[in-house]
Amino acid sequence: MKKRCFLLTTFIVLFSSVLSIAQDFSETNKWTKGWTNFSPNKTEYPKAEENLPNIIVNTMYLKNDVVYLMSGDVYVTNGASLIIEEGTIIRCDHVNPANLIVTKGSKLVATGSMAYPIVFTSNKDAKSRKSGDWGGIIIAGSGKVNTATGNGIIEGDFKPEFSVYGGNQDFEETTVLKYVRIEFSGNTIKRKTGSSGLSLYGLGTSSTLENIMISHAGQDSFNIHGGKNDFQNLVSLKSHGNDYHISQGFKGDLNNIIAIRHPYITSSQASYAIAIDGYNKDLGAMKPSDATDITISNATLVNLSDKSNYQHTTSAVSASNLAMTYIHNSKISGFSDVVKFDESYTSLLKIQKAFMMDNSFFNIHGEGVDVDNEAISKGALNVLKYNRFTEGFTAVNDLFSDPLSSVFPKFKLKQALNNYTVMQ
Repeated sequence: MKKRCFLLTTFIVLFSSVLSIAQDFSETNKWTKGWTNFSPNKTEYPKAEENLPNIIVNTMYLKNDVVYLMSGDVYVTNGASLIIEEGTIIRCDHVNPANLIVTKGSKLVATGSMAYPIVFTSNKDAKSRKSGDWGGIIIAGSGKVNTATGNGIIEGDFKPEFSVYGGNQDFEETTVLKYVRIEFSGNTIKRKTGSSGLSLYGLGTSSTLENIMISHAGQDSFNIHGGKNDFQNLVSLKSHGNDYHISQGFKGDLNNIIAIRHPYITSSQASYAIAIDGYNKDLGAMKPSDATDITISNATLVNLSDKSNYQHTTSAVSASNLAMTYIHNSKISGFSDVVKFDESYTSLLKIQKAFMMDNSFFNIHGEGVDVDNEAISKGALNVLKYNRFTEGFTAVNDLFSDPLSSVFPKFKLKQALNNYTVMQ
């Protein structure tokens, strides 16, 4: 039978401890202002005027004085670039669910601005859009991936000649994405897999991803397979799948990220704010040192739960297949536990090497760490040392300043951080 860690209350000390945590979380997520949209179903977008071709073989420019319709699978091939001007709106077909597939060697350059973000959204009218109306954006790069062969085939049964990813081009500029919103993606009718909001395969280090918001995804919001890069200013809003699914040996930093979940919105397989997989068992792995290894800083991971529905929540983080994770300067609230470890973590030493969190805050209703291995469950709780937490579960409205706002939710703690207990 699965055993869980001892209660947090057996490991706590009061604030009078000599341990102190510098971060007070006084700053809210100001970087989200001006370009995000927390009520995309209410937004009136203009009707589409021009259809995108299904095969793009030469560099193509999308202008912001035209609203485009993307229908079915649209492939960027032959080393071509799809370049999108700031403020451009792409309406995505829900009848023949749209997917944008940027094939290996090709490029997507979507450079919006704070005042004029680029928007990929459902072709349905306002107030009728739903999660999974259309597919998603898929980018195949030539960077390193942790599979037995060093490459792979993108998920979703796309055209085989356009589906290969991976290689040794670690410095490749696969894509440039700035100030982009992706709304109501993740269709599961046309394809059961491969239609996350944004799927990145073998991304190169010269690529840029910053200020990206994915809202109401029917599957994962961000789905990252291998590659090496540092991302910043990412938002996932009410995803059915994982907010950030990272696998196949990805190496890099995620800075300033937000995941806003709801206890009634989840997949049948359970969904997490962060799901980190060291490698894909079906594809094998080159060597253990190539396992996924990420640093997450300045994260706000919140499940909008209260005492009437918190029992429907999972852990905030899922770690599997010996993935490596470091979380710093972050807030985790509304989940059952901070982290769940799968059976690959067979010893306390492996857990201690694989996971670290410091200078952070958490508010949970479970025991902190969920471990399948009974022999190491007691000691595993030590990975949460040097963080502050609520001794009892606190509902989202009681904890944060304005978390349920549909205009601009705020996740500033109502009480000063030094009022909370330190884990030691």
